[in-house]
Amino acid sequence: MNIKGCEFLTTETEASEIFIPEEFDEEQTMIAQTCQDFLETEVFCNLDRIDKKEEGLMRSILEKSGELGLLGISIPEEYDGFGQSFLTSMYANEVLGAGYSFSVAYSAHTGIGSLPIVYYGTEEQKQKYLPKLASGESMAAFCLTEPGAGSDANAGNTRAVLSEDEKYYILNGQKMWITNGGFADVQVVFAKVGNDRILSAFIVDGDSAGIEINPEEEKMGIKGSSTVQIFYNDVKVPVENLLGRRGEGFRIALYILHMGRIKLGGNVIGAAKRAISQSVNYANERKQFGNLISNFGSIKYKLGEQVIETFTNESAVYRLSKNVDEAIEAYMNNGMEYGKANTEAFVQYEAEAAILKVYGSETLDYIVDEMVQIMGGMGFSSEMPADRAYRDSRINRIFEGTNEINRLWIADTVIKRGHKHKIDIFGQAEEVMNQLEKLPEYKSKGYFEDKAHYVQNFKKVVMMLIQAASNKFGRKMSQEQEILNNLSDIVTQTYVAESTLLRVKKMDSMQTSVDKSFYRDILDVFMLDAADRIQKYALDAIYSLDAEEDTEKYRKGILHFTALPRFNVKEARRRIADKLIEENEYCF
Repeated sequence: MNIKGCEFLTTETEASEIFIPEEFDEEQTMIAQTCQDFLETEVFCNLDRIDKKEEGLMRSILEKSGELGLLGISIPEEYDGFGQSFLTSMYANEVLGAGYSFSVAYSAHTGIGSLPIVYYGTEEQKQKYLPKLASGESMAAFCLTEPGAGSDANAGNTRAVLSEDEKYYILNGQKMWITNGGFADVQVVFAKVGNDRILSAFIVDGDSAGIEINPEEEKMGIKGSSTVQIFYNDVKVPVENLLGRRGEGFRIALYILHMGRIKLGGNVIGAAKRAISQSVNYANERKQFGNLISNFGSIKYKLGEQVIETFTNESAVYRLSKNVDEAIEAYMNNGMEYGKANTEAFVQYEAEAAILKVYGSETLDYIVDEMVQIMGGMGFSSEMPADRAYRDSRINRIFEGTNEINRLWIADTVIKRGHKHKIDIFGQAEEVMNQLEKLPEYKSKGYFEDKAHYVQNFKKVVMMLIQAASNKFGRKMSQEQEILNNLSDIVTQTYVAESTLLRVKKMDSMQTSVDKSFYRDILDVFMLDAADRIQKYALDAIYSLDAEEDTEKYRKGILHFTALPRFNVKEARRRIADKLIEENEYCF
């Protein structure tokens, strides 16, 4: 069953229908191991040199990854790539996500830099550019942001004017914060043609006359990645280098950013696992008051939470990655060509993509922050690995659209799909509203049945809040950003909770030697925390509606739908931490 975007809110998903990381096959595992080996031999041993932006080093490392085929994982075989599934590319992306600045350069090249040509290029453009991008002979950059156009991408002022002989577009303007811009041979540049109000996209050769590149930016984190401003002064771009159709650039940028958000959600998993391993390594060596600090409850709390947040993020990432592959296959089976099938799949899951971006980036921020805290004063030293991890993490809440924009996107997408009857949000919301008159009692039916019931209750909170807010604000709902943020956070917690439940349930049914009680502990703790967070977000939203006649009814409904049986959460979290401490690395 190929569940559609946002449909998880109105449709129950079976554990057998999702993909979990425990199901990666031998070929995928080999690709991941190649990525890990590459980090060990080419990246981790050169981190200081990379951060100093040693001239030519980052490019040479990228070229070496190209020699191993790592740059061509998502490029079709007919253009000298490997044509792997989206799921496989996500696995590689996860592993390489531990590579600090290298992971940024790698993701910019293989994702937003190369894939616009894969998805929107003409056959001639693909033949010309993709083989070299796959091999590493050429490097790619994505040039969208301008000084006056960040979150409002279409506000850019870069212009392209058709030459009198109609052979070239003459490009003038400025781009900033361009990753890989200092050495990119191929630039996907967005500009408005003539007096157009909507962007178009162009493939610009990096050695074109009139391109001026500023010195490298000095950044808070990801110091080793190339980040520059680029100026275009009467740059002649052949008309055959228009990417897609005139005026299609904004759509191309938007669709590619949906993909980038999913990739970021996967990328932070690798960074998180490395940070957790470094955290527990230190806790297992550092002694205070005659004891290893890993024996202290406060440290176990932090270690346990690091594991829980990474495991839950991973569950959501690979659930969605498989959905994307299934959607691509379905579109192609219906006659859609490869590029359009991919981009339509990303649009289909635009809300889920934003969920992964927000949840993943904020999860990593928590993990590296606690890494510093576990290491104490040493964690604040630039000599320790926490320094680089902490600084590098912060950009993820800004990359691929700020988390503020993505939160609004989640809520807006869910509401719009409800109004367009793509999901039955409002129909089911009416049923929830009717239940508020006499809240139904629930009797336990079994471990996983109970968890599924609680997730369904979380969804009822979403529906109740959408209905109540829509009744109050109508078309002015878009102006109520605080309430939209509450709604987005509830949707996010619900999606992650369900993804984790389905993963643990599927693992429970598999014939493996894993400690199933360990994963149930993760699920138990997260579900309880999610319920408490959802309750807080929902009450904040309802109290903000000023609907005095209904507030008490809504309040009782929220408390009912977020009520979970209490248990000894301290001991459950300690058991999770103890497993990590025993293994001395993240290996779950």
